[in-house]
Amino acid sequence: MTRLKETYQNEIVKGMTDKFGYKNVMQVPKLAKIVINMGIGEAKENSKVLDAAVAELEIIAGQKVVTTKAKNSVANFKIREGMPIGCKVTLRGDKMYEFLDRLVNLALPRVRDFRGVNPNAFDGRGNYALGIKEQLIFPEIEYDKVDKVRGMDIIFVTTAETDEEARELLTQFGMPFKK
Repeated sequence: MTRLKETYQNEIVKGMTDKFGYKNVMQVPKLAKIVINMGIGEAKENSKVLDAAVAELEIIAGQKVVTTKAKNSVANFKIREGMPIGCKVTLRGDKMYEFLDRLVNLALPRVRDFRGVNPNAFDGRGNYALGIKEQLIFPEIEYDKVDKVRGMDIIFVTTAETDEEARELLTQFGMPFKK
């Protein structure tokens, strides 16, 4: 069992119940899944770029990655329907907690001029989106093997009803929000 999962069960559930007054343990919001998505625009000219991105995302996530394909054709972007243009991975269970642990304690502190993550990037239904500009902040990525700096979107899907509950949950997990 991972460290964050134990923290959730032993401390966070109690803290959230005290703050929001839940009557039942099952009402306490929890992290459902983390989705990491990389959109790779240059994949249309060069398919090797996509392979490199997939390999890097697999190293970061620790599990198999799915390539995403264009849903419809866009002439201005020279994209045809069905062309591979990105990759994503969905983490659940222990892998999700491990990734969150690494993100909060190892990766985010390595961001240049880091003052905290945007506290307003909630969607109104208790989910949080975080954009990262470069994959180099993850210690698993070897600097010398990187061909190009790529960003990614990380979406935290929670069972919380409101943004306030979700913000409290992520704060308890150690997410460094800007004051």
